[in-house]
Amino acid sequence: MLKSAASRFLLLPVLALSIRAGAGAETFVYHYQEGAKYRILSVVDEDVYVNHRFSHRARILNRIAVELSDVAGGKARHTAVFATSEQAESGRGGFRWGKEYPSVFDRDAQGHITIAPEYFMPVVRDVPVFPRGDIKAGETWTAQGHEVHDFRVPFGIPDPYRIPFEASYRFLGPGKWKEKTRQVFSVSYRIFFEPPPAGGEVWPRRIMGASDQLVYWDMETGQPAAYTERFRMVFELSDGTIVEYRGRAEAEILESEPMDKEKTAREITGEIKRRGIEGVSVRVVDEGVTISLENIQFQAESAALLPGEKEKLDKIGAILKGYADRDILVGGHTALAGSPEGRQKLSLERAAAVSDYLAARNVRRASQMVVRGYGAEQPLGDNATPEGMAKNRRVEITILEN
Repeated sequence: MLKSAASRFLLLPVLALSIRAGAGAETFVYHYQEGAKYRILSVVDEDVYVNHRFSHRARILNRIAVELSDVAGGKARHTAVFATSEQAESGRGGFRWGKEYPSVFDRDAQGHITIAPEYFMPVVRDVPVFPRGDIKAGETWTAQGHEVHDFRVPFGIPDPYRIPFEASYRFLGPGKWKEKTRQVFSVSYRIFFEPPPAGGEVWPRRIMGASDQLVYWDMETGQPAAYTERFRMVFELSDGTIVEYRGRAEAEILESEPMDKEKTAREITGEIKRRGIEGVSVRVVDEGVTISLENIQFQAESAALLPGEKEKLDKIGAILKGYADRDILVGGHTALAGSPEGRQKLSLERAAAVSDYLAARNVRRASQMVVRGYGAEQPLGDNATPEGMAKNRRVEITILEN
């Protein structure tokens, strides 16, 4: 059976410039700024059916961090990391880490993507694509696009799996997104694809789907603001199984303010000393600034926090609220004891316990937290000594730069 389709990405550009072209008309082109950084946060709610019977419901967070470079001739190089995470069935706390996909691609002034064949992301490509010239409200146009899926696990298909479609666009004019007026256009496409046999014992024999999107364009700042989507995908497999996904997605595009990581680390270190929090250290990492809760105390072989640790987390949470516009990664780590599988499970559960606690204290919304278990893969101390093992039994909270 296919896993949840955790990949409804519509990758919009940063600093897309919309130029007013006269009464009732707009000219949309992409314009890029060297070194600009932004992120897309997309939440997907979907129901999964197998052989026409409800199987399960999934809530998925797609987090995309993008940096622009090599801006020339209306094109830009996009260096991106796509991370997928799924929320626990309880619906509390942060999203549990799923997969991470790096990607590098170029995009031109009209929106066409050029990308090497080995990249699995973005899933939805060449959307949106704009025609040259003015577009009046009510006008329509079409353009070719395609979806690309990762079918390595379900079908043993090693390469990105391409599904073509023709997208239909309509410029709708002004509309509201979160009480602000945006320019809105719709994007719709239908899929009917009968690919040749591929992969192992089972493969997609027929793929049908539909996507209906609304894109909200910020004319004042010259940036896309958000999009919504309703989708349905049906996979008829070669063994007769039918897997269907029905759902909706919503995303916002957020430009990242530069982060002075050294200054932030000094500020947090000062707050930790002022509040008298023990067993906590701060360091700068590539992703941002990490607060390490060393030798954090749980009930034996469990993820249940001891009362003293909750008091410590209350103080840490108060510090984190001072950086409320930044997302956080909560990572669990263990000492080198037990099996790799057991260490991985315990580290994830303990990170999730911290995330759940922070969410319950309104330190962050669930969509602002990603939870990941590292097991014993990233030791800070020597596992041959009790002191080193204590240092390795930790939960780390990273304030993310992008």
